[in-house]
Amino acid sequence: MPGIMKLRLGLIGLGKDWQTRHLPALRLLQDRFEVRAVYSSVSLFADQVARELRAERVDGYRDLVEREDVDAIMMLEADWYGLLPLMAACDAGKAVYCSSEIDFEPAAAAELKRRVDQAGIAFMSELPRRFAPATLRLKELIATRLGHPRLLFCHRRLPAETGDHSRSARSLNARSDRELIELIDWCRYIVGHDPNWVQAVWHPSIHDSITADYQIISLDFSQGDDNRRRTLAQISCGAYIPSSWHEAIAFRPPAAVQVCCEKGLAFVDLPSGLVWFDEAGRHQESLDSELPVGQQLLTQFHRAVTSLLRKVGDLEDAYRALSTLEGAQRSMREGIRVQLDFNREENA
Repeated sequence: MPGIMKLRLGLIGLGKDWQTRHLPALRLLQDRFEVRAVYSSVSLFADQVARELRAERVDGYRDLVEREDVDAIMMLEADWYGLLPLMAACDAGKAVYCSSEIDFEPAAAAELKRRVDQAGIAFMSELPRRFAPATLRLKELIATRLGHPRLLFCHRRLPAETGDHSRSARSLNARSDRELIELIDWCRYIVGHDPNWVQAVWHPSIHDSITADYQIISLDFSQGDDNRRRTLAQISCGAYIPSSWHEAIAFRPPAAVQVCCEKGLAFVDLPSGLVWFDEAGRHQESLDSELPVGQQLLTQFHRAVTSLLRKVGDLEDAYRALSTLEGAQRSMREGIRVQLDFNREENA
């Protein structure tokens, strides 16, 4: 029986999730992955990781991408180079694993989609909430016990930044956008299809008029006129508590998502907390024994690269979440409900 194909990886950037998500997953999946080269603008860190993984530190992302002993790229951090390593990977025909830390603009995402399609490579956007054990179990319950989702409530509380307000505003806006993109995608994944329209409002920070300390987005997922198929998601992201107020930030955090379905109600706390209710009462499930999110993600990536079927759906999902956020930002600016016609885009 043939053995498992081992992919030779090149790491570009070492983001905030390296120690907690990516490194543990790579260690657990040593039969599937071998890190051959590491590039990071923080050279001391790159040296340390390269020694630890018995890999080679390289001085530039293009040198790494073009190496013959690298089959696939893991881009784990946004840096000065932006999306250039991803474009270089397309040119070199290398598969890409793209961390959720990478920021996209809708126009840049559209160009990247075109380049990936042209190159014919496997591309996986990291959407970690989808692969959390609690999310996967929730999807099972929706299909078997709880029925169609009717209402979803997501709230993410971020610490406000202090110090240089202009620099903090840029950082806070980027963090908020990243969280909102992931929450939008999470709701799309739970419901199982795209929203029809988005409407949003925001509350300005006390420091300036361009930074939001609270944003709320409503997404309509309804299908037809049947009230049983009407679905509304409410997503909010707030950064109204100063980062120095540690106890206040951690006080009574809301569930990561609350889902009201036809036949019951579920509360999810990532990665593995799930409590749900139906006519029989309360059910609390312990999912700590399930595969960690990082291992789930990298297993999916290995399957995508080694399968005969090319995987690019995650890039499409990320693009749609970005486009939805862009619609929400237009709604905030103009005070209107914005239609989202993804079916028309598919047919164009």
